[in-house]
Amino acid sequence: MTHHILKATKKTVHLGGFSQQLEPALTVDSGDTVDVETYTGYYIYDKAPSEFLTPEFIDICENLPPERKVGGGPHLLTGPIYVRGAEPGDVLEVKLKAIKPSLPVGFNAIRTGWGVLPHQFTQPVLRFIPLDLENNIAEFPTGSKIKIPLKPFFGILGVATPETSPNSIPPGCYGGNIDNRELQTDSRVFLPIFVTGGLFSIGDGHSAQGDGEVNVTAIETSMNGTIELKLRKDLQLTTPIAETATDIITMGFGQTLDEALEFAVKNMINFLERFANLSPEDAYVLCSISVNFRITQVVNSPQKGVHGMLPKSIFTKQISL
Repeated sequence: MTHHILKATKKTVHLGGFSQQLEPALTVDSGDTVDVETYTGYYIYDKAPSEFLTPEFIDICENLPPERKVGGGPHLLTGPIYVRGAEPGDVLEVKLKAIKPSLPVGFNAIRTGWGVLPHQFTQPVLRFIPLDLENNIAEFPTGSKIKIPLKPFFGILGVATPETSPNSIPPGCYGGNIDNRELQTDSRVFLPIFVTGGLFSIGDGHSAQGDGEVNVTAIETSMNGTIELKLRKDLQLTTPIAETATDIITMGFGQTLDEALEFAVKNMINFLERFANLSPEDAYVLCSISVNFRITQVVNSPQKGVHGMLPKSIFTKQISL
């Protein structure tokens, strides 16, 4: 197994979406680990304080090549990473071994026409939020004595599809802008592979986020992480699934919350049939009495997200992917 370092530069990041036409930023073997650097705030860097900026980030924002701009979304992603041997129908297991903000400041933005209450909050607002990385908290607003624990995660974890340059805003079967705050250090995400090499990209770091991400952003943060990429040819998935130390997490995406919930429940029933040997009826009952279905996000138009959390502790025999 090899350990790689993938710095974020204008040659190793891309903006706005996923595309199999992108030149890989790195090629790895199954089981390799990668120290990966990500930046956020491409469209607001000229309004940012000095501590939000690095020379490398400024160079990306001012000199990103046109061929690295795909999909039309606002997210700056590091990658794609090509995994040798990955073929359509395989599954990519992404273990998040470490996640840490790289800069002592993040931002939150209200965008006109977006969020849960677009008619009430009509004016764009951009706030930069200092991060106390030593004590792992953010204080918001300054002087309010409200201290927010930092629970960093990557909002976007996704692979390319045959579709040309899907926009980075909505999540989908390929992962993408999942915005699931449960996917913190030591969790694992399982993504269906659609193209040779997988072409995995990562970004959209969040230092803290509530379920729903209701005003359209979290504490958006440039983030560093260590990931392990492993090919799983023993799994067959059509949508992402995740596992933490305590839970199995199924996901559902839809244009309404009802639709997203329906898919999350169906995906959990399918998991319980396959991995716990339950009948569909028993799985449905278990979902009702033991699985916690939560709003992941409601702002990544046109796809809202719901995730189901199945506690592994209820099983007398260990259950795991």
